[in-house]
Amino acid sequence: MGLNETQGKNPDVAILPIPYELTTSFGQGTEYGPAACIEVSAQVELYDPCLPEELPAGFEIQTIDEWESKEGTLLSQLDSIVDYLTPWMYKNTFPLILGGEHGMLPAIIHSLKEHSMVNSLEDITLLQIDAHADLRDELDGEKWSHACAAKRSLDVGIGKILQFGIRAYSKEEEEVFTKDERIETYLARDILSPSDNGKFWNNWLNRLNQLSGPVWISLDIDGLDGNLVPATGTPVPGGLYFWQVVETIEKLFRNTNVKVLGADINEIVPEENTPLTQFTAAMLATKTVALHLSTKLEKREFKHTMKQNRNIEKCKYFQING
Repeated sequence: MGLNETQGKNPDVAILPIPYELTTSFGQGTEYGPAACIEVSAQVELYDPCLPEELPAGFEIQTIDEWESKEGTLLSQLDSIVDYLTPWMYKNTFPLILGGEHGMLPAIIHSLKEHSMVNSLEDITLLQIDAHADLRDELDGEKWSHACAAKRSLDVGIGKILQFGIRAYSKEEEEVFTKDERIETYLARDILSPSDNGKFWNNWLNRLNQLSGPVWISLDIDGLDGNLVPATGTPVPGGLYFWQVVETIEKLFRNTNVKVLGADINEIVPEENTPLTQFTAAMLATKTVALHLSTKLEKREFKHTMKQNRNIEKCKYFQING
């Protein structure tokens, strides 16, 4: 965001670039996405209405050196992603991961096993904003393909997946999300249908209000309509509007029964002439950071108010009793 870097060991937000790309099946270039997103973020406005002042709003935001690996196999690279992320999975720091292809998701989920606020992966809800279901068992013989990211996350141990914006999926995947009780899939066609007068959209917002416990946000940028993210690996028409994604994230953070552990924004492919894709990703990343900091600020103010109230009560007690 063009801000001066903080060097503390325990930043409030850690930006974690992971230029991982091994299994892309159409457009390529996601390995350059994190750097491109960080570069254009300097043009994103620092003011967000959910905060009383411009970012960093008194908090520490730190961009960590990007992940890199010389491992020779796909699985060993996923292992190294786990090692890269694990030190940032603790209570006081919010990890925001920039990718990179969505195939890194199982490694992200695995790293959450070490999170200081997680007892079991089964307790976590994965909120997946995506054009694709990513529930294939394999693609072109590869079980760890980006097209299998959600399915492998279930295998790793995630307890619940809430999919939003889905509109490109195979028959195999439809059978999985129809029969597997761990998966709830909200199709873009239903959400965006003009004939239901917003019924499905309101159902979605109500579902977010019902969530509780730890949640991880995984935002595949192709979940948005292809007009907004034309350079992502597999742009798909008929997708979500920008403000629908924003309202979804806002609703999640405003649910006091939910603890958002962190987020990843992936499948960012740079555009040279009109950098709309990476700019859209940077705006959503900034919004996520601002929302997290706003909830942190509210908790800080609440604790301060409670402390003041206790002091007032003590003063009254001692005055009454001399």
